[in-house]
Amino acid sequence: MPDSNHATPMTATHSLVELPTTMGLDVSDRVSHFHVQSGDGRILAEGRVTNVRKDLSSLFERWKGCRLVTEAGSHSPWISRLGVDCGMNVLVANPRRVELISKSDRKTDRADARTLAELGRTSARLLAAITHRSKETQAHLAVQRARDEAVRARTALINHVRGVLKSNGYQPPIGSPEGFGGRAAAVIPAELTPALTPLARLIDQVNVQIRAFDRQIQRLGEERYPITQMLQQIPGIGPIVSLAFVLTLEDPKRFGSARDVGAYLGLVPRKKSSGLSDPQMHITKAGDPRMRRLLVLSANYILGRFGPDCDLRRFGMRIAGEGGDRTAKKRARVAVARKLAVLMHRLWRTGEVYDSFYLAKKRGEVIPAV
Repeated sequence: MPDSNHATPMTATHSLVELPTTMGLDVSDRVSHFHVQSGDGRILAEGRVTNVRKDLSSLFERWKGCRLVTEAGSHSPWISRLGVDCGMNVLVANPRRVELISKSDRKTDRADARTLAELGRTSARLLAAITHRSKETQAHLAVQRARDEAVRARTALINHVRGVLKSNGYQPPIGSPEGFGGRAAAVIPAELTPALTPLARLIDQVNVQIRAFDRQIQRLGEERYPITQMLQQIPGIGPIVSLAFVLTLEDPKRFGSARDVGAYLGLVPRKKSSGLSDPQMHITKAGDPRMRRLLVLSANYILGRFGPDCDLRRFGMRIAGEGGDRTAKKRARVAVARKLAVLMHRLWRTGEVYDSFYLAKKRGEVIPAV
């Protein structure tokens, strides 16, 4: 049981600031290591706990009122919610900021738990704590990600069928992936039927499931997240991208400025300036990679041959035209993706109606007739 140095619920004479008893929890798939320190750095407890709700709840309730520090990972969403429910002050550290763990020469689970406790007790601000999504939002986002995985599986199956046909001297069918299974079944030769016909049927089944996911995503946006309908006024933004954006950010008020969204999604360049040296760096790629990929795909549509004339397209084409090479075009796609994130956040937070030529009108540029 905790000793007299154990943190107690906040009262008029005691506070968590005065008694920052801290637990570091290094999480693994089956067993986690914990390390508890008092405010003056004395070790109060350490050990292992299995990653099941009953055992973790027992541990957390024993140290109710303490600060719990763990790294973001696959288990951290539900463990952090459980910690809050058990009365702990939870801090989920950004792994990119905990290099004392990731780059340690003496890395063990026990040592990592101790490092998390020490950092959480003395340097909590430096851990750049993140906020996990709610349980409901995470469940809705799982639908998006399930569709993404289904699309990946379909792509892998199609590529396999095409590769086998090519390697045996047959021309694979062309066209959209939605009808690939039927087209492939019509051209599969007899000797390859046992190997490829079942895959063609499987591709059709995956297509059926993808369409079901699409309907579910459309329904979620319309019924639970109506702001997605406003965001879809922007060219290149459909039900999938708009819902993913809303679920990824969850609360637009989390960001002090709309420009912070670009950094949150890893769409801003790294900085490594020193003296007179200020090299051009690649983007940070922080945050959710799926959301970043969706924004880049939307930017690619805006800058493509079917993209409508608008502020976003003009902005990107100016950047792409600076060099005219592949690097300039890639830089333009990323810049438009970042601009899209900023614009979507602004519309979400302010409720303004999207004006595709807002900036062009301010500059006095020519606006095409409607």
